[in-house]
Amino acid sequence: MYGRLCACSCDNQDMTTLKSKLQDDLNAAIRERDELSSSTLRLTLTAITKEEVAGKEKRQLSDDEVLKVITREAKKRREAADAFAQGGRPEQAEREKAEGELLARYLPQQMSDEELNAIVAQAVEEAKAAGAEGPRAMGAVMKIVNPKVAGQAEGGRVAAAVKKLLAG
Repeated sequence: MYGRLCACSCDNQDMTTLKSKLQDDLNAAIRERDELSSSTLRLTLTAITKEEVAGKEKRQLSDDEVLKVITREAKKRREAADAFAQGGRPEQAEREKAEGELLARYLPQQMSDEELNAIVAQAVEEAKAAGAEGPRAMGAVMKIVNPKVAGQAEGGRVAAAVKKLLAG
């Protein structure tokens, strides 16, 4: 049941799963009557539970799988905030943005553009050495880059960096 240390702001001496950290934070938010945190964490824990019971049999998600669910939930919040902002609903956009920021606290630190570009440049060289060149090498480069940046850079950001380097 106990996986690696969680990527959030919990004490490093505490061997706890990310899901149990979310549950503890939900309980604290309820006690403090923090409506934003409690509703966001409830929705996230529901998404995790839904993922656990998906498929043929119920299972316990690893911390990496929980991180993927949290990442997906945070991305939904960012997209919803953009949609509400474009739709002329700034209050709702602010709430979605705040929920996304709350979830981001549980995610690993995002990679800087410089770090991402360095990894992409290295992957482009590897792909060229393997015979893939130009825009058609996109798939080969993405296969090399994605495992190296998993959880630290969003797919759209990675794809844009790869396209930029392959085009230029």
